[in-house]
Amino acid sequence: MARPIKTGVTPANAAGQAEEVRVPKTAEIVAEKIRNRIISGDLSEGDSLPSEGQLLEKFGVSRPTLREAFRILENERLISVTRGSRSGARVSAPRVGSVSRYASYYLQANDVSVPDIFEARLAIELHSVRRLCVRKNIDEIKRLNEEVDRLDALDGAGARDELIQGFTRFHKLLVEVSGNQTLLFMIQMLQELMEQVQIRLLSHHSTAEESDSGKAIRSMRKLVQLISDGDQEPAVAHWRLHLINANKRVKFEGTLREILSELP
Repeated sequence: MARPIKTGVTPANAAGQAEEVRVPKTAEIVAEKIRNRIISGDLSEGDSLPSEGQLLEKFGVSRPTLREAFRILENERLISVTRGSRSGARVSAPRVGSVSRYASYYLQANDVSVPDIFEARLAIELHSVRRLCVRKNIDEIKRLNEEVDRLDALDGAGARDELIQGFTRFHKLLVEVSGNQTLLFMIQMLQELMEQVQIRLLSHHSTAEESDSGKAIRSMRKLVQLISDGDQEPAVAHWRLHLINANKRVKFEGTLREILSELP
């Protein structure tokens, strides 16, 4: 644990009471320096960190301190350490999956409902549809059409689980090609979680008929056409109705924890 110290000037909180200032541990400072090199791209996926001896000399710290810094970075999934191997520590680039798992735990622990998740998706996707209508990028529209064609093929083959995952990928692609990286991160963060939810909902709670998948694919194809035409308001209205109707078919008002506790 880091020991708090008091500086020459003691800050005060809103109640006028003195507060202690926390000084980072040496291991945290070392971890921060290595972390910054990974985030900046100076160290790439799969790169080996310098040897333990080189790092001890570079940072001027003890072996236990360096190993504690490694544990911090391991917990953040920024490095992987092979104990007893000459390869030492290797860099792992930041991944959305690590955040997604923690986000799932957080949302479940806070009793977030399934409709809440779908409402968040609706808000993100409608914004993306607007951006796509303005951009009217030929390559982006081509990617969307290719994805719809792939879904059509899966539907024709009766590949049910693959089709569910494909629908989720289409929603992600819609945000990806719209060009907003922050919204893409948010959708990616929820993607795995939503796939699990949808499989369970269709298995236990949905009243959807088999023909609904074909209707959904035709609706997606219509959306892509509206985007291609640059018809912003009709495209947004169409996709809002699509998502609202899809959510209504779910007919499950419970929490994420309740649905994810069921076996798929």
